Amino acid sequence: MSLPKSEKAYVPAEKLKDYLLSKTHAVGKAKAKFFRTFGYTERNSGRLAADLLSIAASEGTPQVVVSDYGTKYIMDGDLVTPTGATVRLRTVWVAEPHDERPRFVTAYPA
Repeated sequence: MSLPKSEKAYVPAEKLKDYLLSKTHAVGKAKAKFFRTFGYTERNSGRLAADLLSIAASEGTPQVVVSDYGTKYIMDGDLVTPTGATVRLRTVWVAEPHDERPRFVTAYPA
């Protein structure tokens, strides 16, 4: 089973630029260091988005957490990075009540 409606899932560009790859974001800078080690930068953020979407479409079984704010999905998956290394990530997605498309929230080493 993949992420429900994974074909509609999306990764906001600002989530990558201003958070996951940001060297200055209070929380994101530690994640940026991790992702940059494996060759992800602002220049190839489209690749990172595509790689994250591939986890959403994979055959993993998501953990599901339902709240008043929407349904959160937590999925682990492997991806091959620009450096050729394979890393295991935990990704978090949310489908809000007003928008059924799963939106990427965060990722970190699993």
